[in-house]
Amino acid sequence: MTLPQNLKYTNEHEWISVEGEVATVGITSFAQGELGDIVFVEIETEGETLGKGDTFGTIEAVKTVSDLFMPVGGEVLEINPLLESSPELVNKDPYGEGWLIRISIADTAELDGLLSANEYQAMLEA
Repeated sequence: MTLPQNLKYTNEHEWISVEGEVATVGITSFAQGELGDIVFVEIETEGETLGKGDTFGTIEAVKTVSDLFMPVGGEVLEINPLLESSPELVNKDPYGEGWLIRISIADTAELDGLLSANEYQAMLEA
């Protein structure tokens, strides 16, 4: 599995890409592979300010439903509109068109607690 080096990762298998004070969040290729075919993404937190580790939505696969967690605290600015009609984008392109939310980061210092691609890979192999 190839992990984009420019992203940060969480122990809960979310990734975050930061551009200025806005970040894009999704789930990793590993996570979507473990979940299987994704059939529904439910995120109803647009406009809400959530803390690091808070649940911002759920993702439903054929056999399970999993919570989605904020990698850092901030306001949910946008939900990927493509996922309503095409949740399978999370399977097909987890680091591209399958992104989940965009957030305004409350405290960029929280990014320091996230994993690099190499650290995330090591966690998966442990």
